[in-house]
Amino acid sequence: MGTVTSADGTSIAYERLGDGPAVVLVGGGLDDGAENAPLAAELAPRFTVFNYARRGRGDSGDTPPYAVAREIEDLGALVAEAGGSAHALGASSGGALVLEAAAGVAIDRIALYDVPYAVDDDVARRWRAYVERLGAALAADRRDEALELFMRFAGSSEEIVAAARRSPWWPGLEALAPTLAHDAACLGDGRPPAARLARVTQPTLVITGGASLDPEGPMAGLPAAFFREAAAAIAASLPDAAVGTLAGQSHVADPAVLAPVLARFFGG
Repeated sequence: MGTVTSADGTSIAYERLGDGPAVVLVGGGLDDGAENAPLAAELAPRFTVFNYARRGRGDSGDTPPYAVAREIEDLGALVAEAGGSAHALGASSGGALVLEAAAGVAIDRIALYDVPYAVDDDVARRWRAYVERLGAALAADRRDEALELFMRFAGSSEEIVAAARRSPWWPGLEALAPTLAHDAACLGDGRPPAARLARVTQPTLVITGGASLDPEGPMAGLPAAFFREAAAAIAASLPDAAVGTLAGQSHVADPAVLAPVLARFFGG
């Protein structure tokens, strides 16, 4: 474990594993780095992996006021720690952060997994309503409400929400709830930012999970083609992109399946 100091003085905690070309793992919503830890271990035989807790999560600080530019500086500090350049994997909303950072941080090659941009008009409308209500809930420190809003946006059923509230990990999620606003800021209006994506020069692999949207799962309210359409829209705007699907994989892919794909793309 280690820390780097971002440009605004915020301490960012990370775990470093392995040896080889540097790869930074950028987590998505409600992840403090734990979700990517198994993937880091799987990549470690071929790469030097930096798995970090984004600001406001885990042992990382969260100097106010929040700005996407500060998260970009955090990623830049990790890349500097890695030797001045690195590949990056952005999972879910972490992929949006990597794309925002691509022009200003020395990222060599970019891999994205299930980035949740909205192509469907109804989903984009629901996203804007969610962000507005999320801001009000967090301003009043109603963290449980913020978490439920997040789950409802994705289409979690009453049973799934109730089970989550009863679970032993709910208090940990409440601690991370303020960072839902960070992810919302990275995703902006929810639409793929075509003009900004057109300026991303790095080779990019846009991956989706073939079973990310289980009709009985916590994201059942999203359209069946949600992640596929997002991937297609991202790739269509990027100058150098390829699209891939991991058959049978959920929104959190099996590291044993994802790691070889990343190794081939990153060249480890």
